[in-house]
Amino acid sequence: MQTAAFNPALLRTSVFAVPPLARDANGIVCPDENEKIIRYLEQGGVRSILYGGNAVFYHMRLSEYDEVLRMLAQRSGDETVIVPSIGPAYGVAADQVDVLRDHDFGTVMLLPSRDVVDQAGIASGVRQLAEQLGKPIVLYLKFDRWLKPSLIKALEDDGAISWIKYAVVRDDPADDDYLREVLEVFPAERVVSGIGEQPAIVHLNDFGVTGFTSGCVCVAPKRSMEMMHAIHAGDLETAESIRKWFLPLEDLRNGINPIRVLHHAVAEAGIAHTGDLLPMLSNLSADEIAQIAKAVSAMMVDEKNATSV
Repeated sequence: MQTAAFNPALLRTSVFAVPPLARDANGIVCPDENEKIIRYLEQGGVRSILYGGNAVFYHMRLSEYDEVLRMLAQRSGDETVIVPSIGPAYGVAADQVDVLRDHDFGTVMLLPSRDVVDQAGIASGVRQLAEQLGKPIVLYLKFDRWLKPSLIKALEDDGAISWIKYAVVRDDPADDDYLREVLEVFPAERVVSGIGEQPAIVHLNDFGVTGFTSGCVCVAPKRSMEMMHAIHAGDLETAESIRKWFLPLEDLRNGINPIRVLHHAVAEAGIAHTGDLLPMLSNLSADEIAQIAKAVSAMMVDEKNATSV
């Protein structure tokens, strides 16, 4: 794992993969299977990995947090940036930060919550967690108007924000006043589109954000990296063709559940055994898994023939 202080320039050099966290038959995090996912991403050119919703950090036991952090640091390559998550509850996040201080992660992302929070309280929590960690943290904007731009600016002025993952879903990603307002108070070169390949062209090309996170990159890292480079090069025709190429799997994620579908997709692609999902989420039906297997089998043929980047 790369242990240097987080460098915002890295947000432009790699798609930020958001993988599932593999567990064994007893629900224990499996180092070997997670290393398979990491190595597969690295071989496809990915050098940034975020463990958040797809890894179900929302429901992780505090008692296993330190061991998981140690495993991720040890099993990733020296050039790979790993960003774990904390929260979403403040008390859990504060206890997790105490654990994080014994590790060398450049930053950490606070998972968002809409329950028992208010705007000023969110800002206060972000500020206190960053101060406790001794480093700025990643702000995850998942819900419309979750945090006022004025409060985002105040947190930026205080040095509390490392970068922003912007993941507010719109019917038309080009019609997004909240993103425009965020970019008026926060540098675009530290904002990452957080909803995968589908809105990435609009977010990067039209709004000027610097990169994007992806779950589907865990199945096809070469293709996702190719798309990112095409957008940066202004080759929007190539980028659009790759965006459409990802649609069958993305449609399943949107139609069933993004986290659960990706969890099974990584397994069905033969990348790693991901095991069962943690309680509070359930495994998919045999019919749903068959649909996922069909989608990823077609993708894997193209991915194996793609040029590594």
